[in-house]
Amino acid sequence: MSGVGLTVPKLMPITGTWAGPFAFYYCLLSCRVVNQRLKTEHYIGDRPPNSTCEPGYDPLETESRAQGNFIENVPLAFILLGVAELNGGNRKALHYVMAALFALRVAHVEGGLRLKGKFGGGGVGRPVGFFGTVGVLGGLGGYASYLVKEYWGF
Repeated sequence: MSGVGLTVPKLMPITGTWAGPFAFYYCLLSCRVVNQRLKTEHYIGDRPPNSTCEPGYDPLETESRAQGNFIENVPLAFILLGVAELNGGNRKALHYVMAALFALRVAHVEGGLRLKGKFGGGGVGRPVGFFGTVGVLGGLGGYASYLVKEYWGF
């Protein structure tokens, strides 16, 4: 109910549903960056100048890139989700897509960037998370465009 007694339908329930988990995970990533900054007493930049870490791996740089990569990809996914949802996209399919995206983003960080090993300093979660995220973004963009094809006369 609005303040004047009108019932207002929930226009974007899928977007609203997934806002919480994604925001919580982003807060976790942000806290990890702050934790590393406090540990290293390096408050600006990604790599302390006198880092004693092994070559190619620095915890502050890793946590900073994990957070940065998340914020580079997730907002576009939410924009595309909102466009698809507002134009009548299948709600069940959109839920599955966002669940997959959440799992892919977690895999990219937890099973990729934060692990020492192959794939550019991380585990197998890094390429799986990257390529999966690109697939989700491409799929959501295509689906959102498909939903409005009549507008263009197709």
